[in-house]
Amino acid sequence: MSIDRHHLTALAAIVRDGSFEAAAASLGVTPSAVSQRIKALEERMGTALIYRGHPCTPTDAGTRLARHADDVALMEAHVLRTLQPDAALAAPRVRIAVNADSLATWFVSALAEVQDLLFDLVIDDQDTSTDWLLRGAVSGAVTAQHQAVSGCTARPLGALRYVATASPGFAQTWFPHGVTAPALEQAPMMTFNVKDRLQHGWITKLTGEKLSPPTHQLPSTHAFVDAACAGLGWGMNPLSLVETHLKDGRLVELSPENPLDIALYWQTSRLMAPALAPLSTAIARQARGKLINPPHGNVRPKQ
Repeated sequence: MSIDRHHLTALAAIVRDGSFEAAAASLGVTPSAVSQRIKALEERMGTALIYRGHPCTPTDAGTRLARHADDVALMEAHVLRTLQPDAALAAPRVRIAVNADSLATWFVSALAEVQDLLFDLVIDDQDTSTDWLLRGAVSGAVTAQHQAVSGCTARPLGALRYVATASPGFAQTWFPHGVTAPALEQAPMMTFNVKDRLQHGWITKLTGEKLSPPTHQLPSTHAFVDAACAGLGWGMNPLSLVETHLKDGRLVELSPENPLDIALYWQTSRLMAPALAPLSTAIARQARGKLINPPHGNVRPKQ
């Protein structure tokens, strides 16, 4: 069954821009034309593809088709650049799932190396980012899962080192006799969101126990650091983000001999591998320079 390319392009534009009107403006057609294309595509597929709202959002089927449209555009651009290297081509779009801490520490440098792509980033925990690949919603993902998703390849990148940090005042108040299980049970802890198990994983690695401390949720990597400096709670921060604060005394490590190294992998669709090769190369290069090799027996927190 063939799918009209203009219909797919209209769907991808709505998913990207959030409304029929914005999609029409980006495509240079009328909103009525976009609406007709989506109606025809939904009739062709026999299912709804867009939830009409503010903003418009895709159904599961719409998500897969929109990504298919972006993948087709990316593969076509790859072929055309091979055949016509001097041709002026519109930059195709690639959707990637990445954890917030990688985005804040090393991943943007990899994106900046690739000049002929537009990026649509989905932020998710490293332990669950492969779910986006399973749903067909992204073409690549930075993940802590070493086992490749069906139809994908997994490339080891190295490990992002985390350290348990808090302000000196917080550490003195809550851990006057050291970082013990009873103290960790009472001290306010910070997590990024409900998926974030780094702190719990570190507690179990350190104490052998599963504890449930009082917890703040702060879904921002930089706010996480700021909150630790302000004494709101303790949390696991990427070492590269807090090295300066540790040196100037704004933060202290709760247990310097116990960092937590999270191994990361770059997973991509095998079908898209040739078109994504420049991006994959840039990601691997930046990872080599900014991540570390995980030690044998590295502990990864589980859901």
